[in-house]
Amino acid sequence: MTLFHGVIPPVVTPLTDTFQVDYPSLTRVIDHLITGGVHGLFILGSTSEVVFHDEATRRKILEHTVKVAKGRVPILAGVIDPATDRMIGHAKVAQSIGVDAVVVTAPFYARTSQGEIIDHFRYVRADIDVPVIAYDIPVCVHSKLERSTVVTLAREGTIAGLKDSSGDDGNFRFALLDLADRKDVFLMTGSEITVDSALAAGAHGVVPGLGNVDPKGYVRLYEAARREDWNAARAEQERLCRLFEIVWVGQPRTSPGAAGVGGFKTAMRRLGIIDTNVMARPQRALNEAEAAKIDAILKSTGLL
Repeated sequence: MTLFHGVIPPVVTPLTDTFQVDYPSLTRVIDHLITGGVHGLFILGSTSEVVFHDEATRRKILEHTVKVAKGRVPILAGVIDPATDRMIGHAKVAQSIGVDAVVVTAPFYARTSQGEIIDHFRYVRADIDVPVIAYDIPVCVHSKLERSTVVTLAREGTIAGLKDSSGDDGNFRFALLDLADRKDVFLMTGSEITVDSALAAGAHGVVPGLGNVDPKGYVRLYEAARREDWNAARAEQERLCRLFEIVWVGQPRTSPGAAGVGGFKTAMRRLGIIDTNVMARPQRALNEAEAAKIDAILKSTGLL
């Protein structure tokens, strides 16, 4: 089994009413996830609102997470920024803090070719001593990590794994096939609602934003798949699909990203895990009428 596997949620970053990181709430989130049985934590990803945090805040979030986690699970740190050298800077800081791997997207804003994206990952890997995980999220960076790019980087040892949030299940399936002989490479889906099929196809795990709300559900799903109890896996997946509907409650009043993460935060507030559902500006938080709809979903899926 690869070092990284199972359920590794991208950790929500709770905020105060004044838009500062709420570290007591973040402590509760980390403990909620670890006691829920997750196999790792992905800090400073899209669900963490990473691009809204400055360098000093990112450092403090990582330091706090490493301190609270106390080595109980591996820590993966997002080092997301538009350009290669800026990502290298974040990666060196994350490495110095003691994370177990860094998560790297393609560059963005500047338009890069697949060849330049391959060079980008090689540059990052050459400058640090922890594993690099590729993050395929074209909806945010506007570049797709093509099948050949992922396979090239994995086979040469530049990347240790992939988090696939592309929505391109066919491309992910082919990457699984192409790298089936590489037991040192892990491929994880970022799609919360197709985890059972991804695991059946050979995926090593899931990075579910919804796992912030219900980590135990995703752990049950993963464990059912591990023992090849596909009926149990399907039943758990279908319950989680119903829970996933919280991500649409805020639309169209909010953006898709704010509705998704805002739905997680609103549910977590209702469950007593965090104190507010505040979003980083200019994203809108969900209002109380929307929160009432999320309450109903939580009740219907057994969380309230």
